Amino acid sequence: MEILTEEVRKFLSTIEGQNITLRDLRSEFNILPGTKSFDTIRRIAHRLVDQKILRLVGKRGEYKVVKRVEPVRVFIPGRERRPIFNLRFPEDKQKGMEIDFAQYIVLREGDLITIGGVKSKGKTTLCLNLAGANIDKNPVLMGNEYTIFTEGKFEPSPRFLNRLDTMSSWINWVDSEGNDKFTLLPVREDYAEHIIKDRINIIDWINLDAGQLYEISKVLEDIKSALGKGIGIVALQKGEGTFNPRGGQFVRDFSDVELLLDGYGNSDDDVLLTIKGVKEKTASIIGKTYVFSIVEGGTQIWNFHEVKKCPKCWGRGHYSSGGECAECNGSGYLDRQDF
Repeated sequence: MEILTEEVRKFLSTIEGQNITLRDLRSEFNILPGTKSFDTIRRIAHRLVDQKILRLVGKRGEYKVVKRVEPVRVFIPGRERRPIFNLRFPEDKQKGMEIDFAQYIVLREGDLITIGGVKSKGKTTLCLNLAGANIDKNPVLMGNEYTIFTEGKFEPSPRFLNRLDTMSSWINWVDSEGNDKFTLLPVREDYAEHIIKDRINIIDWINLDAGQLYEISKVLEDIKSALGKGIGIVALQKGEGTFNPRGGQFVRDFSDVELLLDGYGNSDDDVLLTIKGVKEKTASIIGKTYVFSIVEGGTQIWNFHEVKKCPKCWGRGHYSSGGECAECNGSGYLDRQDF
């Protein structure tokens, strides 16, 4: 009896998203050479391509079974409008108030914040302060340097634990029963598989081989897809003097907020923060630059304030003819009060 289109369609509905060949179909239905169905299966495949049930992906009879997608109706009675995600940004501990650009950033459920930072220039400080500021939301922490493997099990690394101990004077990391108010996961790869849905997930930091940096776009896409109603905060390494984290333009594909951290002046403890991108905002803040100091063993943000490029040296810190810029004392920037 000749194979019917409906039989093939029913089978394909069980393997949506997979690739299949004409040989696979003939094997599945026990179709032998010389039978009527042997050629019919090819015609059925062509018909199903026209109906967008199959998509030709190879020159030798290879197809992908298209996943069925139902239209999403937007305006229906009772459609819930989700509120803005209330993520608290860290405090300037000197001023005792949230860093000032936070009020202008609008975050939605499923958004992704990327923090591209030069080595030892505030990525972990920012990540842990974001965790602390939102500790009552039970954030999830993953970090290359947050855990170590010793005596057959994972433990918090000594430096990570020391930072949390120092921050315990203003952040209560445990509940009334002494249980962690956050989740620490010893994850250093395949991050999307370990994202806890509907929570704040903080990853400090993603490390890719030099030849795989272009893959960061897919990594961030998978993380973002797994967030549900939560928020993702991802730290990435950045080279000195570059205006993108490692991975370049690919980092921007799925970032809703992009922050860059660089050194500032001659002090190892001073950081320049640049707002590179924000998808939804209530003020013109893209491109603005801020300076802060890291104190108390890398745990506190101190004296957070806006700066702008020096108009005399255009942010270089020196004149084109050589010599330190006298206007900004070689920092390349002027404090806001000097604008």
